[in-house]
Amino acid sequence: MSAVVRISVRAVVMAGITVLAVGPTAWADFVPGGNGTGSETQVDGGQKDDAVSATAGAVVFDRSKNGSGESAGPVTSSAANWTPPACYYAPKYTPAQLQKVLEPVWEAGSTGYEWDAKQRKKFEGGDPYKDFNKEKTGEGYFWASYVTEGREGDPGALDCDRDYFWVDTGDPPPPEIPEAITPEMLAQLAYAEIRVPSTKVELAPEGTTKVNLPTWAWLDAAQFKPVSVTASVPLLGVEATTTAEPISLKIEPGTADATTYPASGVCELNGDQIGEAYAKGKSDETPPCGVKYLRSSGDDTYKLQATVTWKIHWTGTGVNGEQPLPDGEFGADQDVIVQEIQAVNR
Repeated sequence: MSAVVRISVRAVVMAGITVLAVGPTAWADFVPGGNGTGSETQVDGGQKDDAVSATAGAVVFDRSKNGSGESAGPVTSSAANWTPPACYYAPKYTPAQLQKVLEPVWEAGSTGYEWDAKQRKKFEGGDPYKDFNKEKTGEGYFWASYVTEGREGDPGALDCDRDYFWVDTGDPPPPEIPEAITPEMLAQLAYAEIRVPSTKVELAPEGTTKVNLPTWAWLDAAQFKPVSVTASVPLLGVEATTTAEPISLKIEPGTADATTYPASGVCELNGDQIGEAYAKGKSDETPPCGVKYLRSSGDDTYKLQATVTWKIHWTGTGVNGEQPLPDGEFGADQDVIVQEIQAVNR
């Protein structure tokens, strides 16, 4: 495919629809090619308020169990050089829809006679498809490339440069196409959609502490719960659910003049909580998770950085049990004022 047409098609591919609904019961009518652009998968949710599912090409995301709120954000993979796929192949057009897309391009002549002639021979003349493969209408789809949202400028997005190809319903895509959509790839795409709450640590004392006074730290168990996103391709009947669960909290005091509890600064999940809420009567105890500052912050503050590590795994079509994905991390800074303990002269 020429660069001109590839850019044009890619612009169409990136079209998408967002659906709003209250619960995960939103229904969808999936039409390859969609209405108007000849590209979208159509989704219609009958309710409002919370984003439940949205399309990205042939992939539908259910975010009803994802983290939400203004402070929620994506996790960063703890594995070096690992990212979800920048592009993939999935069902896109019926024979009639592909004809509707390609014929205007050929008639415009902007891609040149030689290229147009090869395309006509390929999709009309029987090498290998005759009349856009209309004899197989209802028996499969032409597959095409999609670029993952937000990855348009990624060099990996250019890996999916193969022309349209036909796959019968129920058959696997050609083995020589590693970017063809699979449940594992859906899980990776869902990974990129995961949102987790901002890592604001509860502290006692809160906001202002004293030199050499152990400060307790913990996470609000009501906020830090497992979150998940499901990605599916309804036309293929495949799906994958990626789940993130908090497993540890790392505390970095913002100064070398501090001691962390434990010494590693990593507070592991204990039952259903990370850290322990301070309670009256525990002032003489060492916090299981926390920090002790050894020097005043003066007229400034220390930037305490708290990073939660999320264990991420997936389940999906054709797999038994949970499958691992790289852990994810999400952190935030918060200001801590540290004051000297004032001596009292009597």
